Amino acid sequence: MKKIGLHEIRQEFIDFFKDKGHLVIKSFPLIPKNDKSLLLINAGMAPLKPYFTGEKTPPSKRIVTCQKCIRTADIENVGKTDRHATFFEMLGNFSFGDYFKREAIEWAWEFLTERLEIPKEDLWVSIYKEDDEAFKIWNEVIGLEKEKIVPLGKEDNFWELEIGPCGPCSEIYIDRGKKYGCGKKDCKPGCDCERFIEIWNLVFTQYDKDKNGEYHPLEHPNIDTGMGLERITAIIEGARNIFEIEEIQHILKFVEKTSGKKYGIDPSVDTSIRVITDHSRAITFMVSDGILPSNEGRGYVLRRLIRRAARHGKLLGIEEPFLNKIVDVVISSWKVEYPELEEKKVQIKKVIQAEEEKFQETIHQGINILENYIEELISKGDKCLSGKNAFKLYDTYGFPLDLTREILEEKGLTVDEKGFNQQMEKQRNMARKARKSVVDSGWKNAQSTELFSDYDTQFVGYDILEIETKVLGLFKQGEAIENLEEYDQGIIILKETPFYGESGGQVGDTGYIRGENFVARVLDTKRIDDVIVHFINVENGRVSVEEPVYAIVDKDRRENIKRNHSATHLLHRALKDILGEHVNQAGSIVLPDRLRFDFTHYEPVREEQLKEIERIVNKKILESLEVKIINTTLNESQKMGAVGLFEDKYEDEVRIVQMGDYSKELCGGTHVDNTSNIGLFKIISESSIAAGVRRIEAITGYAVYEYINQMEKDIQNISSILKTDRSQLTDRIYNLIEELKKKEKELNSLKSKMASSIAEDIINKSVKVDGVNLISYKIEDMDMDSLRNLGDEIKNTIDSGIIVLASIDKNKVSFVSMVTKDLVNKGFHAGNIIKEVAKITDGGGGGRPDMAQAGGKNINKVEEALSMIPSIIKKQIE
Repeated sequence: MKKIGLHEIRQEFIDFFKDKGHLVIKSFPLIPKNDKSLLLINAGMAPLKPYFTGEKTPPSKRIVTCQKCIRTADIENVGKTDRHATFFEMLGNFSFGDYFKREAIEWAWEFLTERLEIPKEDLWVSIYKEDDEAFKIWNEVIGLEKEKIVPLGKEDNFWELEIGPCGPCSEIYIDRGKKYGCGKKDCKPGCDCERFIEIWNLVFTQYDKDKNGEYHPLEHPNIDTGMGLERITAIIEGARNIFEIEEIQHILKFVEKTSGKKYGIDPSVDTSIRVITDHSRAITFMVSDGILPSNEGRGYVLRRLIRRAARHGKLLGIEEPFLNKIVDVVISSWKVEYPELEEKKVQIKKVIQAEEEKFQETIHQGINILENYIEELISKGDKCLSGKNAFKLYDTYGFPLDLTREILEEKGLTVDEKGFNQQMEKQRNMARKARKSVVDSGWKNAQSTELFSDYDTQFVGYDILEIETKVLGLFKQGEAIENLEEYDQGIIILKETPFYGESGGQVGDTGYIRGENFVARVLDTKRIDDVIVHFINVENGRVSVEEPVYAIVDKDRRENIKRNHSATHLLHRALKDILGEHVNQAGSIVLPDRLRFDFTHYEPVREEQLKEIERIVNKKILESLEVKIINTTLNESQKMGAVGLFEDKYEDEVRIVQMGDYSKELCGGTHVDNTSNIGLFKIISESSIAAGVRRIEAITGYAVYEYINQMEKDIQNISSILKTDRSQLTDRIYNLIEELKKKEKELNSLKSKMASSIAEDIINKSVKVDGVNLISYKIEDMDMDSLRNLGDEIKNTIDSGIIVLASIDKNKVSFVSMVTKDLVNKGFHAGNIIKEVAKITDGGGGGRPDMAQAGGKNINKVEEALSMIPSIIKKQIE
């Protein structure tokens, strides 16, 4: 065989099919575009699906790709075997109504035997048992002996979904030799042993399956092939599995060096090394493609992989965060094909490090709790952790269910997943009830789309705020009516309307609708199933269906909304400029008085970054950028580089809001004509709202002016209170802080002296527990340092004993536990004692055998916790 490695094989494949007239397409991102059926790209053909179904015309009838893929179905098995992987690259050549079986088979044979120089005698194939055409090509054209052409059934060699394009396939296998086999005389492809390894699957899409299960021949059949790059590399290099490929060995050896553990000696160590080696590639590519850790969807897959790899690092004895260092090894190798990895290296490392550090906080506490649960299960002879306890681990300590399951499996235990899901659903139901608000009876069933299905309203309010129109429909309490009387609350639908219906984060307009005999205040406007509905209160008179009316939008309110909406676009672009292109909108609300913008980012935005973002937005406002509206097609908008949530379903016709050459976004909202109309922009706050999602709240225009006036007033009031000039205010505050620190230090010193004076009284209250001297005591208003000093003084005074001290200070519970050296030598452990004590007060902690400390939350249970110490000591004696 040709002596080449993974990257060379990839290039050989691409070049070979390029010479055969194929268009070379770079790998698509791992995030599917306009395909909600997939969480992540998991096959070479997945991004090309629209070309196979006919939804889109391919750029060429012949295409070749090397597609990066993630498969998540077998995450639990990755590491436990030497063949499962989450990340892999799939080589594929595709024909869309061009060449068919003969060319696909001939070229596959040519590439394997001539380009890669695999001996012909080592190759076997399987075909669909009814595919005589494929058999003839393999036997008569290629010259493969019929004994090496294995017919298999539909389950193995026919590719299909429930409906749509489908067809038979032919798989190419390599014979690794009898030493890998089962010893049976009839051993061949289809056998469960490790002798015959499938390396390439050729799918002949020649039928269209209808909903009745009937197969209709396609007028233009297609070719879809897939060959795993890692698997063919293992064959060429003579490696036993993908973990022994030279390029992947670089990662594996880094894990060995970091952990100090050797691969191939201990099966449990091998599992952990394989997990880290595989997952490090997956997480590097996922973050590079813009995926951030979160608690749902593909973000959860990323979080799960990072946490699983981090935990296996712990099992190897790696205590510090290390995954961001492995990223360097992955990028160093794969940047030859994916240069964007090097470009995004800093961001990739930051995301992974932030998530791993976050998990460090979770894992220690969670594993301690889980170990206690495991001890209880074993002591009771049970094998299954309750769903309630598993959910408590997840809900209270952030410990994921899959990690709980994996740790339990290592101990031969299981978890009640059904019970866990019931607890999860119970919590969701409670949240739903908490969110549910009482809808005014006048607007009952206002969200029912069927109610308005016969109506069609034309929105004319981008440029017009007042219009003559007529009433199409009136509703009250979910019923269509002919009239609304004075003081009635209900819904009105107009033929044309200048009122913007709430959508895309922008709130609905308010204003008035007037007729000859009535005046109605518009309290809100919503878009329900593309119908614009106005929530009104009839202030006087009577309104009727078909009546001509005059609709007037509250102009000042609309202008404020426009300023805030346009500012969100500038903010979005500035966030990308400063934080990176991984930033994407995760939600927004545009109100008259402020804006709220949620975005994907892996860490808090630093103060200097916020200042720079704010500066950029204001700079673009002062540059007086013209705001243009461009109506175009979705495809054209993507070519123009317009920003949009392309996972959402857009119509073919879209609206782009362009601000100079700085910002282009798909948006249906209302905007200023020029950025100078925004006035000023001020960020009020930045915070976290979910894992991997941050929120910025800001104000514009007159609201900034009012904000500055209020700040001025506050500064003046503070200056008066502190009796100092405004120019001296900062120095005055610093001096006061220093004085307070000095007083607090003096106070703590006095507390320590007072504590020392009562040390003898505390010692005198000691008791004997099965011959062990126990000193436990509760003290009010003592901080942790003072409590520890008191414990040291007591310990230095007595010859032998166990000390547990508690204090309630500022509504927080502090515990300190100490054990003298003689009792430590007998097996007593301060850390284990304090952990049990703190647990009673809904807290936690731990430490060394001779000294430990902990915190608690429930101040009402301190006495109960101290009363349990004798029984805890008796357990340790046992």
